[in-house]
Amino acid sequence: MNILVVGKVWPEPSSSAAGTRTMGLIAAFLDAGWSVTFATTAQRTEHSVDLEKIAVSIQTIRVNDDAFDDWARALAPDYVVFDRYMTEEQFGWRIEKACPDALRILDTSDLHCLRDARAQQLKQGGALDLFNEIALREIAAIFRSDLSLMISEFEIECLQSAFQVPAAQLCYLPLMLDVPVESKSDYDDRKDFVMIGSYLHAPNWDAVQWCCAEIWPFIRRALPDATLNLYGSYEPEKARQLEDAANGIHFRGRAEDALKTLECHRVNLAPLRFGAGQKGKVADGFCSGTPTVATPIAAESMNGSMDWGCPVCADAAGFATAAVEVYTKPKLWESVRQQGYRMVEARFLASEWKPTLIERMESMHVGDRHGHFIGRMLRHHQHRSTEYMSRWIEAKNRLNKDAQL
Repeated sequence: MNILVVGKVWPEPSSSAAGTRTMGLIAAFLDAGWSVTFATTAQRTEHSVDLEKIAVSIQTIRVNDDAFDDWARALAPDYVVFDRYMTEEQFGWRIEKACPDALRILDTSDLHCLRDARAQQLKQGGALDLFNEIALREIAAIFRSDLSLMISEFEIECLQSAFQVPAAQLCYLPLMLDVPVESKSDYDDRKDFVMIGSYLHAPNWDAVQWCCAEIWPFIRRALPDATLNLYGSYEPEKARQLEDAANGIHFRGRAEDALKTLECHRVNLAPLRFGAGQKGKVADGFCSGTPTVATPIAAESMNGSMDWGCPVCADAAGFATAAVEVYTKPKLWESVRQQGYRMVEARFLASEWKPTLIERMESMHVGDRHGHFIGRMLRHHQHRSTEYMSRWIEAKNRLNKDAQL
């Protein structure tokens, strides 16, 4: 099979869970013996994965450029995977025209409209309102796609109950992780607390601010010698202002190896107040044998029906109390750590989920989309408006270029 992955950015698994997710999909396709091409409008960074080293073809593409149509037609992919709803908006209609028989798959990464709704609820209070501006675009992209890969069981429930998305167009695919190697670093070998994540991700930036302002003072009073070590990629300049050595807060910058960094600390903190999907920082805590204290948002879709091992609290005082308990009680610490290993083995093993993904994709047929009437209707109308806008921009760009000659 010939697979085209259209990415918003180059995969950076050392920077974000989204990068890890994309690499998991690519690994599943390669393991199946399929040919993979990765195309993106983004520029590479020093942290981008060298995809060519793993036999993935790469292609730089541009928005509003009809050269993409000819290139895609020549590539003739069997499947096209869009890594976010935005890339489906930009290139889905072009794929439909150039490669009408290609099956189109949307990897939602997480449900953006849910994340935004929770952010607004945190700011304004009141009931959760999923019917926001992002939902108008994101849910349309889901309906237009032949299949959407969902990383969260909770989000599948939301899509079916709130937006009536048919189950046949949804596929649960969690984070795909290797069997964890039990850490040789034990309770007595470790000290201090750690937080880790990309600061480009709004929920992470809110979490670190909330932790420093409201959670850490509780912990610091109970454990005056402990420190809070903040690691984050793409940190804004204001993040360095969180450094407060007198109160045990240290800003460490990027963690080049998340698992090794976590292994140096006793407790991993994940105080997310909004967000969606599964959390890479929590999965890294599991895999590194670092007990993770989490809020309900951070724990969502990570443990399923399994016990977390310690209290999961949404308020600052309860969260801090749980963190201190895990930090100071060796038996509880070890119990939470072992539970993390068990959750990885029960819920996230790549060796189980990669074949499941391939099997689900191989069961798809172009003829199935005939019954997805809402998707057909949206493609007919919205893709037409998107196409005409893009065509207008193309024409304008050509006129500007001709005027400069």
